Amino acid sequence: MNILPISDLNKSLNSDSTKVVSEAEEFYHRQLEAAADTIAENGAQKPIVLLSGPSGSAKTTTAMRLKALLEKNGHRAHVISMDNYFLPLNGLSGEELSKIDLEAPSRVDIPLLKEHLQRFWECLPTQLPVFNFADQTRGQGELLCRQENELIILEGIHVLNPEVVGEIRQHAQGIYVSVRTRLSHEKQLLHPSMIRLMRRLMRDRLFRGRKTEDIIRAFKSVQRGEALYIMPYKDNASINIDTFMSFEAAVYCNQLLPNLQEVSPDFELYEMVKELLVFLENVVPLPTLIVPDSSIVREFIGGSVFSY
Repeated sequence: MNILPISDLNKSLNSDSTKVVSEAEEFYHRQLEAAADTIAENGAQKPIVLLSGPSGSAKTTTAMRLKALLEKNGHRAHVISMDNYFLPLNGLSGEELSKIDLEAPSRVDIPLLKEHLQRFWECLPTQLPVFNFADQTRGQGELLCRQENELIILEGIHVLNPEVVGEIRQHAQGIYVSVRTRLSHEKQLLHPSMIRLMRRLMRDRLFRGRKTEDIIRAFKSVQRGEALYIMPYKDNASINIDTFMSFEAAVYCNQLLPNLQEVSPDFELYEMVKELLVFLENVVPLPTLIVPDSSIVREFIGGSVFSY
């Protein structure tokens, strides 16, 4: 695992922040190019791509940028989110909802997903579902019929779990994306999951109106789910992508610092807050305008060119 000292990062940011951003984006892009080459090379035998990673790993942008690279090289691809296969929860009582493990594979309509994956493989017309998170209902999406030379990229936290995708694994290529690089400050290392927490703090506050403490509590539950349901299957991927961006903490700090500094030391998960503060208080801040609109960082701060 790579380690980047904050002191080195700050020196580079003070010298040429634009270069720091471009070099980070280029490193990520080279990983995508290598992945796209492998996918295309094996696409005839394995046209389904299963892209997984923990929460905040930038699965959405990675999937969309892979699609763009593949199509640039003449390989049409369709991106599908496993989230649209979640089971509807509307109509359940509060007590019933409290008993549901929202991080578990049982959250997914596994029989329907397996059926659709088989239909994708056989190039049969398939009516895609669309999940509405606002009211926890599921409706009908577009009708998709994969052609013989086309690829399907299915992204989601459980897609490397053989119990979720079934026999289609023999016709699929696996990709695991996550943050793999650690920031360091003096003798303290920031665990990669804390970068993913920064991303969720940005996204959930901006787009979901959630409070800092609630986001951190939810992330603690998410970490439990990752250990149980995601990490055990990451070795099913033949391709690994590090989505760490050296400059992202510098972009987040102006917005995250004031909110984290307002959290009471009595908060039950304050140790996580303290860990974030050590790094955010010591990094040179950057304006969001410096972030390219195709960057994975845009998935969490807004302004991304990718959607599906």
